[in-house]
Amino acid sequence: MGPLNSCDDLPVTSSPQPPSAPTEPPGHSDHAHVGHGHDHGQDQGPPPQGHSHGHSHSHGPAAPVSKHLRKVIAAVLIPFAVAVFVGMVVLWPGGAPAHERSGVGFDRQTQQGTVVALEQVDCKSVNASQVPTTGSVSTPEGREARAQQTGDCKKATVEVGTGPDKGRTFVEIVQPGAPRQLEEGQEVVVAYAPDAPRDLQYSVVDVNRKLPLAVLAGIFAVAVVVVGRMRGLFALIALVVSFGVLTLFILPAILQGSNPLVVAVVGASAIMLIALYMCHGLSARTSVAVLGTLVSLLLIGLLGSVFVDWAFLSGNTDDNTGLIHGLYPDIDMSGLLLAGVIIGSLGVLDDVTVTQTSAVWELHQADSSMGSRALYRAAIRIGRDHIASVVNTLVLAYAGAALPLLLLFSIANSSMGSVANSELVAEEIVRTLVGSIGLVASVPVTTALAALVVSADRPGSPAGAAASGPVRGGRGRRRKR
Repeated sequence: MGPLNSCDDLPVTSSPQPPSAPTEPPGHSDHAHVGHGHDHGQDQGPPPQGHSHGHSHSHGPAAPVSKHLRKVIAAVLIPFAVAVFVGMVVLWPGGAPAHERSGVGFDRQTQQGTVVALEQVDCKSVNASQVPTTGSVSTPEGREARAQQTGDCKKATVEVGTGPDKGRTFVEIVQPGAPRQLEEGQEVVVAYAPDAPRDLQYSVVDVNRKLPLAVLAGIFAVAVVVVGRMRGLFALIALVVSFGVLTLFILPAILQGSNPLVVAVVGASAIMLIALYMCHGLSARTSVAVLGTLVSLLLIGLLGSVFVDWAFLSGNTDDNTGLIHGLYPDIDMSGLLLAGVIIGSLGVLDDVTVTQTSAVWELHQADSSMGSRALYRAAIRIGRDHIASVVNTLVLAYAGAALPLLLLFSIANSSMGSVANSELVAEEIVRTLVGSIGLVASVPVTTALAALVVSADRPGSPAGAAASGPVRGGRGRRRKR
């Protein structure tokens, strides 16, 4: 046997060994072991004579499994992949349906513009047509109205940079207490209302953030490629493909009136297949992770459907969802909520299932004499640590996104029960808990599947011999059956 290379490119040579009979597989032999990355902190002491374990913290290539197991896995995954492809073909939209713009919120015609001049003016002079406020300054509305009459405002001259009216200028008045202040030379987004009087057709609705967002995205891409190398590059490609499926299939299909839950399941399955196999390779180890992710997604969809109906969650809780329902009344908003739960859980599910599958594979490579039960018990200890960290991450992610809302309830001195009972918060609670249950369930499910797959190999077969790792010296002991 010639020199072997691990993921860290460390040459490992093996001493010649007499061939082992299929009925006498090697037992505790030497392994070039590539660890999963979970350090249990246990000192096992010096290894016995003839045992040498080289530990590294990276995902190495998966050991091959037997031809029979490859056929079994293919018999499950190929029909699933075909069903996903057929589902995408059947549900594929012809594009987002056309509608007449309402001019509200995001449903407005917008162009790019630039602030070309800025001057300080007396707020009273630019609000002369307004009746002076008589409201109390103890309220936010009263203070704002008083500031509009007595404070210093900014008079911005904005030039339209795109569209049929390119080069046209208009004036925008910025109040002193406005959350968005303008500066000279700043790039802005302007809304266009063709039915309004000419002087009021254009108005500033936001600032242009494309450049800082593009720079941040570039830094992210460079960091992923520098650290992850080829695997990081494939991860970026998979990310682009995932967004392609989301924007070209999932969103237009929902807008066309297809069931959001069905579209989300088909689209999430396509993203899962593409991302996992592209990032981790076409192997039995990846296939087991795919199966574990699929089972967990089905559980999340089932639980989400039950509790969204039981809790009477409409999915129409803010201005944006209200606008969607107004423009497309045929969309099932509760189904859209379910679709968001499934897609939001997919990314974390991928991480959990791949981690658990890799842990089982590496434990089997470290000791090929371990049976399925021993492998499961060893890997589930890693999974318990993963569960604790991932669930905490998911809950804090949702809490961080809803922090302004939680702060508003805190200001109102609302009780925890009344806050949780409001539909806006109840949606986030259902989303968080259903996703977390799916994540927790994915650990034992994926670990059990992986343990059954790797322990079902015959160690005496060529594939099993490759899975047991290279042997440096000493004869393997006969394993008791």
